[in-house]
Amino acid sequence: MLCSARALLVFVPVGINLPACSVVLKGFLYELHMQNIRAICFDLDDTLWDMRPVIPRAEKRLYEWFSANYPQVTATYTAAEINALRLRANELWPELRHDLTELRTRILRHIASTAGYDETMVSQAFEVFIEARNDVTVYPDVVPALTRLAASYSLFALSNGNADLEKIGLAGYFSASFSASELGVAKPDGEFFVAAASRCAFDLHETLHVGDHPENDIVAAEKVGMLAVWLNRSAARWPLSDNLPAHEVTDLNGLERLMQP
Repeated sequence: MLCSARALLVFVPVGINLPACSVVLKGFLYELHMQNIRAICFDLDDTLWDMRPVIPRAEKRLYEWFSANYPQVTATYTAAEINALRLRANELWPELRHDLTELRTRILRHIASTAGYDETMVSQAFEVFIEARNDVTVYPDVVPALTRLAASYSLFALSNGNADLEKIGLAGYFSASFSASELGVAKPDGEFFVAAASRCAFDLHETLHVGDHPENDIVAAEKVGMLAVWLNRSAARWPLSDNLPAHEVTDLNGLERLMQP
């Protein structure tokens, strides 16, 4: 039997669960296309490291630094009030949703102004925060897997956030890294992936995206024609009623097995 990825006729017996059948078919077509993959793009936060403890720890370090160096800030704001301001930032400055660095700077500038400090505090405070924000612990499978995958594929990092791969120590494994602030658009907007693929000089169908977020990473990438693999480290249930992932792995070792011919 000669199969074609462009034309495939499938007979589904009566009584077969169609959503389940579609997942099988989707996975089969993925297998056909996997041989065309030349580049792998990775989300960063919660894909290559656990982000859950990072921001709370960074906020704590920053507040302690305020107390020691700019005490009028802690006299004006409690830690909870600063956190509340951070959570409201997208509402206050919606034009900066795609640029977390500028959004954080805008928050710090507001704090400095209301506490009676100038721009010097803003730049210093941002450096304190970003240093702590990049103090992450990569999952144990990451470095070995990236080392092996980089021997066969071009690797790229795609993130809505402002992680610094140089500070984290992973920059050497990637051909390039693109953030939402740099591209001018954030996931799940499909233009994020289109712009990134263009800068990577690969066609969308030659590119595989790996990420932890069902909508921002998996569904969004597939909508523009990329293959996508859901990296589900926590064994969570797929939260969407449709768009079931064709492939799901629990770590990068599983991704390596998936990529084997």
